[in-house]
Amino acid sequence: MENETGCASFRNVSELRKTSAVELVREPDGAGLDGDTPTMRLFSLLELIAAKDQLVTLQSLVEETGLPKPTLHRMLQQLEGAGLLVRQADGRHYGTGDRLRRLAENLLLNATHHGARRAVLKHLVDELGESCNITALSGSEIVYLDRVETPEPLRFYLRPGSRVPIHCSASGKIILSQMSPAQRRKLLAHAPLKQYTPKTVTDLDALEEEFTRIRRDGFALDDEEFLPGLVCVAVLVPSRTGRSNLAVAVQAPVMRLTADKALQALPALQRAAEAIKEVEAEGAADDADSIPS
Repeated sequence: MENETGCASFRNVSELRKTSAVELVREPDGAGLDGDTPTMRLFSLLELIAAKDQLVTLQSLVEETGLPKPTLHRMLQQLEGAGLLVRQADGRHYGTGDRLRRLAENLLLNATHHGARRAVLKHLVDELGESCNITALSGSEIVYLDRVETPEPLRFYLRPGSRVPIHCSASGKIILSQMSPAQRRKLLAHAPLKQYTPKTVTDLDALEEEFTRIRRDGFALDDEEFLPGLVCVAVLVPSRTGRSNLAVAVQAPVMRLTADKALQALPALQRAAEAIKEVEAEGAADDADSIPS
């Protein structure tokens, strides 16, 4: 039986000791979970699940960690009850929940190195003369982590925290291009591929052809696919750990930024992406140094 906080209730001290001993055990051939308290082991399980690009099952976690099935089942129930994980309709698969995704977004939005990242964007706006932004994938949407507007009187205003569709935004397409075709189809098959403008591509096969071009050329273009009159070009912020979840982009009205002219912005975008990569790396190092030993 579980109490209102999702933690198991115990009848006596001996039962508590027995259960704690079971949770601490690690199978010789299993990876186990780091942490010397129940809270830290829950956190380690979240880290393990969040690092995967696919849903997990109880059995797959048992095989990966070597922990007993009852222990992992109880941990998954606690995380699901807290909104950090969500169980899929089949009752077997688990994925990250809205609460965990909001936590990740807030960390990116309010990181201590936000000022340095914004300085890069301001320089990029000064260089290109148009609005620029940094975005990330959140669920099946793109979220604006930061944005600096152009001083031009005619502009499309989007504030940090705004969300745009993944299938017809330049940032969404550049991030999607890193995934395998199976991963993309799994994501896009459950996302509403809405026809926002006459230029919006909603056919999965046609999108796959575009992803091939994006991987080859290293940039993605939104040529009035999300909003009529808006053109946007995006590049990835390189990641030192593999696949990137950050993109930097410039966007402007079509009378100032045509698809052909957008290509001229690529060198500046790529320089900004490299600068943001360094900012992210320095921020991660600063955060690690600030943790007391």
